[in-house]
Amino acid sequence: MDFQYFLQHVPLIATTVLPARKAHAIMAPVERLETIDGPEKSATPPKKAAVLMLFYPKKDQTHLVLIVRNTYKGVHSAQVAFPGGKYEYTDDDLSHTALRETYEEVGVHPQDVELLKPFTPMYIPPSNFMVHPFLAIAKEELQFIPDPSEVARIIELPLAVFLDESIVTCTQLSTSYGQDMVVPAFEIENNMVWGATAMMLSELKEVLKTVYEVKR
Repeated sequence: MDFQYFLQHVPLIATTVLPARKAHAIMAPVERLETIDGPEKSATPPKKAAVLMLFYPKKDQTHLVLIVRNTYKGVHSAQVAFPGGKYEYTDDDLSHTALRETYEEVGVHPQDVELLKPFTPMYIPPSNFMVHPFLAIAKEELQFIPDPSEVARIIELPLAVFLDESIVTCTQLSTSYGQDMVVPAFEIENNMVWGATAMMLSELKEVLKTVYEVKR
């Protein structure tokens, strides 16, 4: 999708009502639906984190940046995610967290980013994090500098591909919920994107679909 065409829709994207849990549920594993609204009141309060859903132009076409995390001993090892990370007490707020972590992970300076709106927070049971996504745009082409200690690879996802229903599929894998689970996923550059990232992508996709249907 042409980036200038995308920019014409930004005001409408910024004011569209979020579908929230309804969109999350589309890409949620069945077992995940029980915790889609967050942890039980008796559970340990979740830690806070923030991620950036960043659109930008590449050769005049609209792209969305994702990262492939390094392999390590942890529940999110080698998974596809948005750039972002844990809230630090020195952060002004969670949007600051998203911008700071994006700069640290992929080298995009906050001054090159325009925040548009927060999306629906997502609770991640295995790590007990409440993740706050923020939609943003960069109006110039970006040169990513991945942090090798955290990022194995950067994925530059064309918006046209993201909106193509053919990338929506199911995959079988072992999760914290059990062995050989069948879960909904986006197939992106030979990666199966599932779980929290897929659920956040689902809300983003539903917003974009609403905007472009309204404009037709």
